[in-house]
Amino acid sequence: MKYFKYLTLFILTNLLLAQSKTESTWLFDKSHSKIGFSVKHLMITEVEGFFKDYDGKVVTNREDFENAQIEFIAETASIFTDNERRDEHLRSNDFFNSENYPKMTFRSKSFKKVGKNKYKLTGDLTIREITKPITLDVIYNGSTKDPWGNTKAGFTVTGQLNRFDYNLKWNALTELGGAVVDRIVKLKINVQLVKQNSL
Repeated sequence: MKYFKYLTLFILTNLLLAQSKTESTWLFDKSHSKIGFSVKHLMITEVEGFFKDYDGKVVTNREDFENAQIEFIAETASIFTDNERRDEHLRSNDFFNSENYPKMTFRSKSFKKVGKNKYKLTGDLTIREITKPITLDVIYNGSTKDPWGNTKAGFTVTGQLNRFDYNLKWNALTELGGAVVDRIVKLKINVQLVKQNSL
């Protein structure tokens, strides 16, 4: 019995050691990433914007990133649409209420490969302390080394959400009854990651 006990302990220890050796942490390269979105205005054009201040981390045990654990946080006050009056409105209680809810967060639940370089990312998105599940489409654009020897990986993330689900409920109607700002927010996120143990 002792033999099997020690054998089991040996196998488990080696499995844990193997896992620790292959686990990699990646951080966002903010100089080459953009957390972007767009919303229809008057139902005839789209207004684009992004968040200036954010942070994120990806932990993976596989070279192809499947089953990666992803965490992301953005400062809601850093929203930028190239119009200060509009940005102030977005920071107000009509939308993000950045004074009381300064952060929006995302924590992944699964990251599954569904095709060549294509993934489905599912997780919990929290805005104004309201947490809802969201599923996003991800394209893995590949990995490479930069001129300084750092290992980089690139991804394009797309999806959409209903802002009303997160109490971003400001609304106004045109004379014809259409919405000034659509409920649906489209996400387009370009991410470049840098592998930490490659620095």
